[in-house]
This record gives sequence, C-alpha cells and structure tokens, in this order.
Amino acid sequence: MPARTTPAPPLDAAYQGRPGAYSESAARHLLGADASLLPCDTLEEAFAALADRRVARAVVPVENTLAGTVSKTYDLLLEHDLTVIGEHVEHIDHVLIGPAGASVDRLVRVLSHPVALAQCERFFRAHPEITAVPVFDTAGAVPLALEDAEGRTAAVASRAAAHLYGGSVLRQHLQDHPENFTRFVLVSRDPTTPSSKSAFKTIIGLRLGNAPGALWRALEPFANAGINLTKIESRPVAGRPFEYAFVLEFQSDGTAGVEAVLEELSQRTRWMRVIGTFATA
Repeated sequence: MPARTTPAPPLDAAYQGRPGAYSESAARHLLGADASLLPCDTLEEAFAALADRRVARAVVPVENTLAGTVSKTYDLLLEHDLTVIGEHVEHIDHVLIGPAGASVDRLVRVLSHPVALAQCERFFRAHPEITAVPVFDTAGAVPLALEDAEGRTAAVASRAAAHLYGGSVLRQHLQDHPENFTRFVLVSRDPTTPSSKSAFKTIIGLRLGNAPGALWRALEPFANAGINLTKIESRPVAGRPFEYAFVLEFQSDGTAGVEAVLEELSQRTRWMRVIGTFATA
C-alpha cells in the first residue's frame, strides 16, 4: 500500500500581482515579513485560491485616493461567501522604470496596471507622444519593459520592483499627487469577533426593492443610531439589468446598538449579508 501523504498546509495569503507589487507590501504589513505568499495574475485568482483553501487569507485593494474604487474587488466580495477581517492603508509612490540607458525622451510606451496609470495622468498629459499601456500588474510590468533592448518601453511601479528586477529609475514620484494611498482588505473564510471595547469597522452588502425611498429607508437606522457611514458603493447585479447591490461601510466605537441596527436593516432590504467586522487602530 502506498504511503499516505499529508496535504501541505495552505500558504498565508494570496495577492494580485507579482513580487514587488504594492499588494505584496500590504500583505507583509498585515501578516508579517516572513508570511508565505501566493502571487496571482488576477483578483479572481486570488479569491479562488482562498475559496479552495490553497491559502488562508487574501489581500486585495478596494480603493485608491486618486483613482477611486477598485470595483472588481467589491463584486468578488459580494459573490463569494468570505469575510473581511482587517485592512491596511498603503502609501503609493510610483517611479518610472526602464532598461539601463533608457531616457524619458526616447519612450513610446509605458506599461502598468490600469489603476496605476490612472494615478499618473499628469505625466501622460505632459508627454502625449507616450502611450499608456495597461497590463495585469505594476510589478509584472517591469520585466516586460526591461525586455525592450531599444529602451523605448518603461513601467510604472514601486521602487522595490525596480530594485527587484534590476531596472533603472527614470523619474521619481510619478503620481499626480503625493497624497496617494490605496486601502487593502484582508479576506478570510472565517469571521473574527472584535472585542466589544474595540473601535471597529463593519462592511455589509445589501439589495433593495425598486421603490421610492428604498435607499433612504435603509440608511435611516444608521442616522438614528448616530453611526458614521464611511462608504456607500453601488454595483450592478449580474443577470438583472439596471438593478444594483450596495456595499456599505461604517465605523463604531463599540458593538452596543449595532446588532439592533443590522436587525432593523434586514427588515428593510430584500437581501443583506455582513461581509466583515474587524477592529481598527
């Protein structure tokens, strides 16, 4: 009889991107410098790795202060029965990276993730001869750019990615504004229960009936309880044209009264799910 093998334990977390990506930096901030990580080409792959237990967590972006919401993440949070258990805000400081000997005045294309390119619109307006080319990841764009022996291609990514892949930094601080931050969330299969004494954030998904005042009725319990809503995001419902689900985020200084608000909210919606409740700093 062949020897029975023990399945390998799951890695600590999946993230979207290649080594050197901002998502990797966020994952190590949340889980430690020695965390075992699985790089994934897409957000869908990161969620799939978590759902099928190849990893214990996933670290994914939800919004950027310059480019706005990462809509695909909210779609996947609504689609999967997973739980947000934490968050981290990462400062994003882009550099322009090219092969050795490259210069900005010889570039014809710059590669990066679409969100990163959107954060650098001022650079592209100043250089209309350079085409912004979206690819799957910031860090993954760097080795692609370095393949251009003529030095006509560069990438927008982190300084860490430039160092990791051996690229030359052609321009620093490429983002439109220095106050450039991306918020990442830590996703798990299992919920956490913050202490009742903790300040915490809750994320919920809900769907409403198509009736006048439906959204107002859903938001009223929060106002009555003095709970601060920090984000409202609407997302289209697949297969139901022009119907929308909503993602709400709110903060509270303790659990007292929140359960009653959520119970009242459940009576005012067609569907509701708590996507996560977690302690904040």
